[in-house]
Amino acid sequence: MATVRPVAELRAFVRAALVDPVPRDHTESDSAFRRRRVVAVVTLLVGAGVLAWALRIEPGDPTFYLATLALAVVWAVGAFASGPLHLGHGHTRAGGEPSRAVVQSLALGALLLAVFLAGALLVAQVPFLRDPVQALLDHARYGSLGVVALLTVVNGVAEELYFRGALFAGVGRRHAVAVTTVVYALVTATSGIPLLVFAAAVVGLVVGLQRRVTGGILGPTVTHLTWSLGMLFLLPAVLDRLS
Repeated sequence: MATVRPVAELRAFVRAALVDPVPRDHTESDSAFRRRRVVAVVTLLVGAGVLAWALRIEPGDPTFYLATLALAVVWAVGAFASGPLHLGHGHTRAGGEPSRAVVQSLALGALLLAVFLAGALLVAQVPFLRDPVQALLDHARYGSLGVVALLTVVNGVAEELYFRGALFAGVGRRHAVAVTTVVYALVTATSGIPLLVFAAAVVGLVVGLQRRVTGGILGPTVTHLTWSLGMLFLLPAVLDRLS
């Protein structure tokens, strides 16, 4: 019986965080919806191009900082230009009034981080998978870790503003999770790093489901940042130790 309760707790957490939507009304006019879609598409095309440029800059080149900052600006400006964005609410453990779901999102991000770090046990043994990831992490090794961490935060927020904010709202309610997850993975594919594309698909799906539940970008942003900062600081040590 001792093992039943943790399983039940985990099932209840997943259901509250990723399955059952919190009631809200974010309806907008047809003209506002069409405008959001146009802005979202234009932003996507520009952002994909800037991302492809940023991820192909050699480690240690200060241009990388400029490129990643420019990418964040593209995502954020496009998101705010598309129309209203909402922070959203999450379910509370006691079942009362919805909260901002910050603690819930921190826990979800930590779970994602644990899964990916466990997966690093396999990645470290396969050069085809490990070497491209190591090359990406070299930006932190050969540059300023503090600056890279700051850019990770800025870009993580900007990505959520766009992908789970503007784009999610622009797709419509029926297929928003699937479409935004696929688009997020395809944009990331411009990096040419297979594991980064896989990570984008998994993280994109999780935060997409969270966006559907909470109706806003705060929860997905907290989850995204918890995962991405954890990977930045912990993954290099894991790969170095196991390689």
